[in-house]
Amino acid sequence: MELLWQRPRRKTLVDWPEDVDTRLDVLVRAAAAAGEQTSRSQILAALVTAAEVRPALIAQLLHSYRQMPADALDADNSRDDLPSVRSPGRTRGRK
Repeated sequence: MELLWQRPRRKTLVDWPEDVDTRLDVLVRAAAAAGEQTSRSQILAALVTAAEVRPALIAQLLHSYRQMPADALDADNSRDDLPSVRSPGRTRGRK
């Protein structure tokens, strides 16, 4: 049986706030804490495939995101109770 996660790949450039990028790293760390070995791309793919294709719901999610204060992710992005995870490949530079 062919699995979705093993299908041909497509590179996608994502441009978003640094805090959101850090949040993605936190989600990878949370997966590691649950015993999963994963990557940023697999976390993103899992979130996209789990999203319901309901226009009103997508609009609500966008509205909530656009109304978040700048420090909304600070607490989660600085969690020290999750394991650190080293990504393979080149290291992304931080400003």
